[in-house]
Amino acid sequence: MPSQPTDRPPTAADYYTVNRGGGLFSEAVSQRLGARIAVQAHKHHLTPTVLTILNLGIGCLVSFVVIAAAGPVADGDVWPPLVGLLALIGWQLAYAFDCSDGQLARVTGQTSAAGARLDVLCDVAVQSALVAALAATAKAQEPDTPAWLLAGFAATWMVNLVTSVMQGGDQAASMVTSRSLPVRAVKLIRDYGAVITLAGVVLTVAPQWTVWFVALFTLINGGFLAASIAFAGRAALRS
Repeated sequence: MPSQPTDRPPTAADYYTVNRGGGLFSEAVSQRLGARIAVQAHKHHLTPTVLTILNLGIGCLVSFVVIAAAGPVADGDVWPPLVGLLALIGWQLAYAFDCSDGQLARVTGQTSAAGARLDVLCDVAVQSALVAALAATAKAQEPDTPAWLLAGFAATWMVNLVTSVMQGGDQAASMVTSRSLPVRAVKLIRDYGAVITLAGVVLTVAPQWTVWFVALFTLINGGFLAASIAFAGRAALRS
């Protein structure tokens, strides 16, 4: 079989091959969408930095709309599915751009330390805005929501992002290394793509449940933080 010409443009499969995972849902959906975005970005001569900025712009804009609409939705002045579907689609689109920038950079040789830092900083900004949107919705729906719960939710949400950044380099380690389907299915609860999908569904179908979403993920991320500290501490004591 004749080999393909080396000057052919990268395909979605080429981009997907270098994806950095993120979990079962993210690999099956978000990273595949990112690969297709990367194809179009390369075709139109867009740089990875442009994709990073699009993630920042879309993610923050959608969250700001959710924040602005939190009160009107709670008061019955705005139809909840309208805001919920915007959040569901917008957050997924922003995450797909977040997946695509790294794929494009790695395949086309445009990786840089500055680009990696920008990517992480934009992820922090997008996720901070998302947390604010969910907290605002929970408070609007349930005015008695305690401040400590919202603070704990905001503080522990970033555990996923911090631990994912720490996974790079020679010091990377994982508490559960198995990639079996049952294990990966359980890990969906910490898969960013799956979590923002669930958040969007809650805002669409039953925004009054947002406070329970906040409580659940505060418990999950807080528990994971405690387990991670114990895991790292044990490893440190053995070294």
